[in-house]
Amino acid sequence: MQEVDDSEAKQVYAKQLLEACGGDPKLALEQLKIAAKAKRNAAKYTPKNSEVIVSVDGVSKSYKMGKTQVGALESVKLDIYRGEFIAITGTSGSGKSTLLQLIGGLDKPSKGKITVGGQDLSKLRDGKLSRFRNQTIGFIFQFFYLQPFLRLQTNIEVPAMFARTKRVTRKAKSSETAATVGLSDRLRHYPRELSGGQMQRAAIARALQNNPEILLADEPTGNLDRTNATAIFDLFKKIRDEQGTTVIVVTHDVALASLADRAIHMSDGRITA
Repeated sequence: MQEVDDSEAKQVYAKQLLEACGGDPKLALEQLKIAAKAKRNAAKYTPKNSEVIVSVDGVSKSYKMGKTQVGALESVKLDIYRGEFIAITGTSGSGKSTLLQLIGGLDKPSKGKITVGGQDLSKLRDGKLSRFRNQTIGFIFQFFYLQPFLRLQTNIEVPAMFARTKRVTRKAKSSETAATVGLSDRLRHYPRELSGGQMQRAAIARALQNNPEILLADEPTGNLDRTNATAIFDLFKKIRDEQGTTVIVVTHDVALASLADRAIHMSDGRITA
């Protein structure tokens, strides 16, 4: 029975992968080869730091739709170490974005426990949870969410405004983070004057504004071409190497995921590799 279940799961995955590759069988095969190589590398991988910064322990998540309970995650267990660059892959509906939201404290699990930086998120009330997120985690999304009426430097400073950082301090920090992502010459520009790749770099700079220990990125390259997408992943590696930041990225692109230290694959709400 298990063999039948595994065979059916593989057929569903192959169909979803082909759809994600626009029906191109050559591209789908290339993605499969890259995924297989990443899986072999993961088996040999040893984290440089033994300190667990994110612990997901037996986490399940379900949503109520009418009278029906729809499962998004099922008994997920995962440890992420300080300073790791992790990619979470899977087709649409696999649960990867739900897992990222739970790690970021944007939602609560139905079962299980999530610990971030030694803090059990379930024990934090809304106010303390918001402060914890603002101080510990930087968020990056597929859509840049830059304010069109603010210049780039002010856009980058927004998280520091919520943290009530002094203006002179946040201005100095925004200049520093802009330099990190290669946008020092764009600080006086408005978002409409930037390319897609530049806007995502600006979103990364904004996420770095409060010196977070962890960066969470949900499909950050979904709206970018291959060149800019690869450049964004290279930037994540640079941030990890230079600042020691733990980077967790959700992506459907296994080729990009192979650039991370470790790639975790999800299917039907479970970690499968």
